[in-house]
Amino acid sequence: MTRLKHIAVCGNIGSGKTSLTEKLAKHYGWNPLYESVDNNPYLRDFYQDMSKWAFHVQIFFLNSRFRQVNEIHGNPKPTIQDRTIYEDAYIFAANLHQSGYMTDRDYMNYMEIFQSMITFVKPPDLLIYLKASVPKLVRQIEKRGRDFEYSIRLDYLRQLNKQYETWISNYRDGKLLTIDVDRLDFVENIDDFSLIVNKVDYELNNLFE
Repeated sequence: MTRLKHIAVCGNIGSGKTSLTEKLAKHYGWNPLYESVDNNPYLRDFYQDMSKWAFHVQIFFLNSRFRQVNEIHGNPKPTIQDRTIYEDAYIFAANLHQSGYMTDRDYMNYMEIFQSMITFVKPPDLLIYLKASVPKLVRQIEKRGRDFEYSIRLDYLRQLNKQYETWISNYRDGKLLTIDVDRLDFVENIDDFSLIVNKVDYELNNLFE
């Protein structure tokens, strides 16, 4: 535990990353770093016109995440991060390109920037993946009430889930903990949260063996 530096929570939109990041940070005394959603100047426009704003929104998130990487590196206290820089490239940008919302030229430029950044990035000590079905994601998105997210299409969430499953199945950069949250409510149910804590404890206790 003394060598623990970086824990990250990943998952689709509405999977509960921010809530779990907040609860685990409080439970373990970790420093939390959250995704820059509310201060992203392109996000509302992006959900209205993905083709026009895809490159802009992804560059903002990529730069924000890279700043977080530097903050984690300079902080002696263990940090838990809400979403990783890997997801920006391998999930969201890749999906936008494959779906035709990001041009070949923009995607190539984006990936060149990402590849330059990634040489300075160390993978998290533990990656926690929150696996959720589309109905679960939709319920969570509706519950948190961000009006600009109401226009998110179901097929967009399905495509992102496929991207996540592919990425996670090939993830070899570090320790991985997958948690199926479809039947869990770790925000309202203390037993569900305790279940997750037990799983995290097990991974952390075996992390540096």
